[in-house]
Amino acid sequence: MRIATWNINSIGARLGRLLEWLEVAQPDALCLQEIKCAEADFPYDEVGAAGYEAAVHGTGRWNGVAILTNAGLQDVRRGLVDEPGYQPPDAMVSAVEPRAIGATCGGVRLWSVYVPNGRTVDSPHYGYKLAWLEALRATVREELRPDRPFAVLGDFNIAPTDADVWDIAEFAESTHVTPPERDALARLRAAGLADVYPRALKYDVPYTYWDYRQLSFPKNRGMRIDLVYADRAFAAGVRDAFVDREARKGKNPSDHAPVVVDVDLG
Repeated sequence: MRIATWNINSIGARLGRLLEWLEVAQPDALCLQEIKCAEADFPYDEVGAAGYEAAVHGTGRWNGVAILTNAGLQDVRRGLVDEPGYQPPDAMVSAVEPRAIGATCGGVRLWSVYVPNGRTVDSPHYGYKLAWLEALRATVREELRPDRPFAVLGDFNIAPTDADVWDIAEFAESTHVTPPERDALARLRAAGLADVYPRALKYDVPYTYWDYRQLSFPKNRGMRIDLVYADRAFAAGVRDAFVDREARKGKNPSDHAPVVVDVDLG
């Protein structure tokens, strides 16, 4: 199977790019993040014409996740165990955001996740991020089974190590690299997952995200924050993994590139 993850940063703005990429890359399953549309507004017809079913979790303008597959779609689950909500400083109540969806595709259990950004270390969003990661860990522990390959893929908004950012000095006071965030990733891996590390098609480090500003992509000032965490059965079958930098090029790209994993689970 070929399984991929991609923060597409608005499926409405980049549907044409998505359909073109599906035709070229031909994944059996694709986890999407930041689709920025409600479930009712998802382009099911266009995706279906390309040969894919879609499980979608979205409520409107922000966030939103989906799983596309041509390998069969079963046991769809939206949201995490005891998933926390986020309450902005100017809001009266908190709301649970559409950031996680799971489904079984061709016998493989997949989760597409869009981890909260955290914004700044003194922001309420940072505490929300850490609480959300704990809910993800609880969900993973509940979902892992010895008879079913499993992987959680998506935009984690965390660089696991200093080597996963272009210049760690630039992030000294920033989220995405703080010890509590990295500790949360370590606890997630300790639940029984391994980091499927992709190869770089260019340069030495397989960055997956480049800011739109200051020519970050051509200068390769990036971060590896789009991750694939897999259980032993899945990880043992990985034959290749890479970042498709070509999808980050051209007109109106997402600020992320897809991560593609070829896995033999036979």
